Amino acid sequence: MLVELSIRNFAIIENLTIPFERGLTVLTGETGAGKSIIIDAIGLLVGGRGSVEFVRHGSSRAEIQGLFFIEDHMHAIHNKSTQLGIEINDDQMVILQRDITAQGKSICRVNGKLVTLAILRELGETLVDIHGQHEHQHLMQSERHLSLLDQFAGDKVSGSLREYQHIYKSFVALKNQINQFSENEQKLAHRLDLLQYQLNEIEAAKLNPNEDISLTEERTKLANGEKLYKSVHDSYHALYGDDKGLEWLMHAMNNIEEAAFIDKNLVPFKETISNCYYLLEEAAYSLRDYYESIEFDPNRLNLIEARLNELIQLKRKYGKTVTDILEYASKIEEEIEHLQNREEKIQVLEKQLDSVSEDLLIEARNLTEQRKNAAKQLSKKIHQQLKDLYMEKTKFLIKFKETDISKVDAKDVLFHDDGVDKIEFLLTTNPGEPFKQLAKIASGGEISRIMLALKTIFSTHQGVTSLIFDEVDTGVSGRVAQAIAEKIFNISNNSQVLCITHLPQVAAMATTHLYISKKQLNNKTVTNVTTLSNQEKVEELARMISGVEITELTVSHAKELLDQADKFKGI
Repeated sequence: MLVELSIRNFAIIENLTIPFERGLTVLTGETGAGKSIIIDAIGLLVGGRGSVEFVRHGSSRAEIQGLFFIEDHMHAIHNKSTQLGIEINDDQMVILQRDITAQGKSICRVNGKLVTLAILRELGETLVDIHGQHEHQHLMQSERHLSLLDQFAGDKVSGSLREYQHIYKSFVALKNQINQFSENEQKLAHRLDLLQYQLNEIEAAKLNPNEDISLTEERTKLANGEKLYKSVHDSYHALYGDDKGLEWLMHAMNNIEEAAFIDKNLVPFKETISNCYYLLEEAAYSLRDYYESIEFDPNRLNLIEARLNELIQLKRKYGKTVTDILEYASKIEEEIEHLQNREEKIQVLEKQLDSVSEDLLIEARNLTEQRKNAAKQLSKKIHQQLKDLYMEKTKFLIKFKETDISKVDAKDVLFHDDGVDKIEFLLTTNPGEPFKQLAKIASGGEISRIMLALKTIFSTHQGVTSLIFDEVDTGVSGRVAQAIAEKIFNISNNSQVLCITHLPQVAAMATTHLYISKKQLNNKTVTNVTTLSNQEKVEELARMISGVEITELTVSHAKELLDQADKFKGI
C-alpha cells in the first residue's frame, strides 16, 4: 500500500505531504483545487510521461516521493527488484522517487538507487494501477486479456501453463537448430569452403602446444649467445682457478676445521662453510659445462625467426596464442562436421521436433480446455457484477480466436510461449447489437461501470498494492451511483483504493476522507489537504449534494448517506 506521498514544486503544489491509510480513501474538493494533480503526481511517480509543464513556475525542479509498504512476501516486485539488482530490506518498504527538472530531464530512484524511467515504470506497474475515465490500462488492451484470464483462473491454469512452457522451450530450441541447418544453400557452401580453408591452413602449420613460447625463449638465447657465453664464462672463472673464489673458500674451510677441533662451538660454522664450498664447486662445474655447450648457429636463429613470423600471421587470423589457434581449429572442425552432415542431422532434428510438437499439442489442448472453463466462470462473475450495477442487458463474452486445435495436426498449429490461445473481452450493451471491443463502447457512464465490474473481480488477482480511480463515476447518478459506491468499497477490502469523486454516495463510503482546497498566499496558489472529521464529512457531503448552499435538508441527507454507508460496511 501507499503509505505516504511527498510532492514539492509540482504544478500548483508547492510543498505537500499526504499520509494514506488502508481501505478506501476519497479525495473531494472544488474543481481546480488540485485533486487530479495529486493523481498525476502518483502517475509520474510510477513511470508516467513527464513534462516541464509539471514544474511549478519559478522552481528548478519538481520532486515526487512515495513510500510503499509491501505486505505480501510473494509480491511481483520482489522478483523484479532482484532481477534489476535493487534491494528491498526486511522492513518491506519501497521508496520511489522522481524528479523533473525545468529542462525536462527525469531523475528516477528506487530505494535510493538511480534507475532508468523504464525500470521505474516496470516496478511501478506492480504497485499502482491508475484508472481514469479514459485510461483503462490493461483492461482495455486485448493483448493483456489472456494474462488476466490466467490470473483469474489461478492454480487451475498455472500448472498446465508451466507444463506447456517446459515443453515449449525444447520445441523452440529444436526449431532454432533446424533453421540454422536450413539456411541458404549457397551461404552454407561459402561458409563450409571458408572453414575448410582455415582448417587446412592451421593443420599445414603443424602447430605444437606452447610452441610460440618455447621458440621465443630459444630465439632470445641464440640472439644473445655471445653475451651469454661471456657472462657464464666469467662467472665460472670468478669461482674456479688460482687465487679465485673457491680457492679462498678452501682456505677458509681448512682454517675453520682446525679451529673447530679446538672449540666445538665452531662446528656449525665449519659445516656451513663446507656445504657452501661443495655447492659452489658443483655450480662452477655446471657453469663450465653450460658455456662449453653454447653454440653460435645463425641458421637455427633464422629458422626460428621464420617460424615465429609464420605464427604471428596465424595469430592475426585465429587467436592470440598457439593454444587459442588450436582451440579454434577444434571448434571449426566440429562445425565442418555438422555442415557436411547437415541433411542427416536435419532429418534427426525434424523427427525430434515432430515428437515434441505432439507432446506440446497435448499440453496446449489441456491448457485451452482449462482456460475455457475459467472463461465460463469469469463470464458468470462479470455478469453478476454488471447486474449489481444495473446493467442487466449488457452481455460479456470472452472470445477465443485460435484454430480448433482438437481437429488439427501439430504441424499446422502456431505455438506461442503462453499457448495457442488468443482471446479478447467483448461486450454488447443492448440486446440485438453485436459484441464490441471494450475500447469501442461509446458511453462514458457505461465504460465506468463496466471497468468497475471488471476491476472488482481482477483487483484480487492483479497483485497491485494500490488502485486509483480518477472520477470513474462521471456520468452516473441515483441508484447506479450507490451501486458504484458499494463496488468501490468492496474493492478496497482487497486493495488500498484512492478515489477522486464528485458523488456523495461514493464519498460516504470512505474509510478516510481527504478534502483538497487551494488558497492564495503571497500571490501564489497553494494546495492544502485536510483529513475530515466526522462532522466535517457531513458538511462536505452536504456541499456535494446541494452545491453552494447547505441547508438543514442537505445536512440531514448527508447524515443519512453516512448511516447507510456504515450499515453496508457493517459498522
